[in-house]
Amino acid sequence: MRVPLAFLYLNPFLIYPKMNAPISKISLLISLLGILAFPISAQTWEAYDLQGNLKSRAVYDEIKILSESVIIGKKGSSLFLLSRDLKPIVNLEGEDIYQYLAPWILVKGPNGLGAYHEYGQQVLKLEYQEIQTYITRLLAKRGNEYFVFERGSGKTTSLGSPESAKLTKLGMVITLDQGKYYLPLSSNPRKAYNLLEENEGKYLLAKESTGFGIINLEGDYVMPPTLSQLEYSKNDYFFGFDQNQYLLIEGDEIKADVSYNSFHKITKSGDLMLEYIHGKLRRVMNEKGILLDVVGMEEVKLVEKDHYFIRFRENKSGLLGKSGWLVRPESDADWIGAGSDGLFPAGKKGSQGFVNSSGKWVIEPKFSNVKKFSEQIGEYQNGSSFWGLLGSNGQIISSPEWDEIKPFISGKSIGKNSSGLFLLDRSGSKINAMPYDQICRVNEGYFLVEKGGKRGLLNPEGVEIVAPEFDLIQFENKDFVLLGKGGKVGAIKDTGDVVFPINYEAIIPDWSNGQIYLKELYVPVVIPVEESKNGKRKKGA
Repeated sequence: MRVPLAFLYLNPFLIYPKMNAPISKISLLISLLGILAFPISAQTWEAYDLQGNLKSRAVYDEIKILSESVIIGKKGSSLFLLSRDLKPIVNLEGEDIYQYLAPWILVKGPNGLGAYHEYGQQVLKLEYQEIQTYITRLLAKRGNEYFVFERGSGKTTSLGSPESAKLTKLGMVITLDQGKYYLPLSSNPRKAYNLLEENEGKYLLAKESTGFGIINLEGDYVMPPTLSQLEYSKNDYFFGFDQNQYLLIEGDEIKADVSYNSFHKITKSGDLMLEYIHGKLRRVMNEKGILLDVVGMEEVKLVEKDHYFIRFRENKSGLLGKSGWLVRPESDADWIGAGSDGLFPAGKKGSQGFVNSSGKWVIEPKFSNVKKFSEQIGEYQNGSSFWGLLGSNGQIISSPEWDEIKPFISGKSIGKNSSGLFLLDRSGSKINAMPYDQICRVNEGYFLVEKGGKRGLLNPEGVEIVAPEFDLIQFENKDFVLLGKGGKVGAIKDTGDVVFPINYEAIIPDWSNGQIYLKELYVPVVIPVEESKNGKRKKGA
């Protein structure tokens, strides 16, 4: 019995033999939409399930998968929201997709931008110059006028013509007009503020003539505007000053809480907050309050997020973390950095080594530079600009010969020298004999590589599956690797077995819906026209 070609492509038990020629190169920019396509005139798309059964056919110039439930088809100047079987559900009226931020599809047309809900409902006509989105709200500009669409009510309301308007990441609308800020959707839309400032938390920092305050999502004060100074810290915390006292404040939906206050001086520089008592450094603070309270501190440095190097008067030092000492303050190191694998890079008298959590030198400071360990392998320099590998017991694994070495992951690292990039094993030996121009880790431990502008693929052991000969490679999974070359695309398994021959214009996997969309490469048929002796063309097909 003759096996249908489409079934042969997809059935894992009926596959093409391995390709004889080496296969090619990786996309260092992996499309989240899972598409490799080359523009060409409209033609037939076919949708297959993962068992190779043809589900539907449709004619489009282009198909885009925006999410599990949103598929877009473009045909000429028409744009459609499609069903899973590629049937048009809604005519989107525009010419192209401008942006998709769930649940909103922003569409571009000749007269401007419009918005559709992903279920197909048009909520804004294609007549706006700008649209900002939030889950339940849209802010749009037409001419000098701003409009707000509310998903709950389904209504669009004009905000007038302020100088500018902004939709915050949590859906609040802030307008600016004649140097004053407003909250037009609050209970007091005409109230003017000197400042309204968004941050990474849930609360706005506000300022009036009376001082600074904090505002919740409804536009109400949870900390009245009476503070002489206020600065956002992190999460929902703020650092303030008022009436000779320093304040650490936590935002709240009803009333902000002063989690710590002190009449002693607190300094703040970025994420580093220190409290001084009678002019002496006494406390290391975090956004909630006291992180460390101890006498004798001489110096505190933030070496990495939530990592504080602390030096004491008796020339002892340690490394403090957000939950306590990472390195007990019993070291004689001049500095200690954030570490891993229980080892911390440290320096003494201009040389570097590693200390453990007790502050003892595990690897003596005899190197000019070190970097923290990964998988029990560290890096060092010894008087030159080149890096070598170091074992956790201090043993030299490899001599310094690399301009750069990346951290080890699953027993593999990437080294760079003047020749190019190499994969390295735990002994520091090169896995690939010839250098690549680029090496990038992808899913499941595979590597995308590039050489001379062409791309290839290595398996987790560093063995070349696809030689760097292709224009594009997109690693979906080990059973489906998209390849692009010379305007054609196909797909293989990591074994080299062909899933789809490289003879298509586009292949779009839709894993969430268990389908794959294929677009055959269009080849125009040219029919020669025979000239008659008198120079006139003969009639014919």
